Amino acid sequence: MPQPVLDGAQVLVALLTERPVSLYAAAVLRIGYGLLYLVFLLREFPHRHDMWGPDAPWTPALARQMFDQSGWVSLLTLSDSHMYFEVCYALALVTCALFLLGWRTRAVSVLFAVVVVSFHARAIYMADGGDNLMVLMAVYLIFTACGRRWSLDARRTRLQASAGRTAVPRSSDLRHHLGDARGILTTVLHNCGMFVIAAQVCFLYGCAGLYKVQGAKWGDGTALHYVLNIDLFRPWPELSQLIAGHHVLIAVVAYLTVLVQVAFPFTLFSRMKYPVLLLLFGMHVNIALLMGLPLFSGAMIVADAVFLPDRFYRTLGRLGRRTFQRTGGMGAEALVGTTPAVVPPQPSLNLTEVGPAVRFPSHMGR
Repeated sequence: MPQPVLDGAQVLVALLTERPVSLYAAAVLRIGYGLLYLVFLLREFPHRHDMWGPDAPWTPALARQMFDQSGWVSLLTLSDSHMYFEVCYALALVTCALFLLGWRTRAVSVLFAVVVVSFHARAIYMADGGDNLMVLMAVYLIFTACGRRWSLDARRTRLQASAGRTAVPRSSDLRHHLGDARGILTTVLHNCGMFVIAAQVCFLYGCAGLYKVQGAKWGDGTALHYVLNIDLFRPWPELSQLIAGHHVLIAVVAYLTVLVQVAFPFTLFSRMKYPVLLLLFGMHVNIALLMGLPLFSGAMIVADAVFLPDRFYRTLGRLGRRTFQRTGGMGAEALVGTTPAVVPPQPSLNLTEVGPAVRFPSHMGR
């Protein structure tokens, strides 16, 4: 094979196997989706029986009939007992909280994916678009090392290291090789998982932009005008009506939306991606506020976090620790997973020198 091809293959192998990339971004995805689905389930708690319960209009029998055609599965349809449903709902809340906190992330990430798939499949017509992305991301995160940063697992590892409880040297070459193989496999799965997540977001934006280009309403700049006048997507009718009156503004925003979505995959390897991400963030915030689709917008905003480098999140963490230190918060060490040293009080210590530091409408789909 030509030498450039061999060199490129070596670089690719090294990139996949040497170290896990974007660990902070993976942690943000874990925290974001765990928090988002936890808030979603808590928000719909009063309506849970109407949406997913045994007496819901979309009955378990109807759901099982659809499973025969779609191939979906759901733990919620294994029994028509009300007690079983309540137990499943409680366990779903606990699973989301544990996934958010990063406790035993490897196992809990699988349970989180099962929870998201089960609730999505049980009442598939209740989704607002965000559920589809949530299902994909929950499955992808199983393969990532999303618990190595900003998690209880990371805190436990640091505490064990600070206490001197390091791993016992392996007694045989076989165990040594198995351990190395496990580390390489974990790294490869994580890197591939993060790549698939990034590719999924790129395909989503690219396809959305190209579909808009084919639409006549987007071509003449009137698409957003019609969106702002649909009663189903107007949580704030007065605000929507006010914005819809600015015809030039909504036409410019429509063209800018198409341009940003189509251009996004081509800006990833340049600094242009940062202003594009900022524009996409503003777009999703407006969708959440003006169209009443916070779950969809939140899922997209969290997905966009995969494109921010780890140095951004490290800087963000240092700023957060400095803020806690300056305001006298309960120990910045607790934020990073360490325990404060037991020392006598130091009244003259300057803490700034210690170190660097949606609801979507419940009537939707009913």
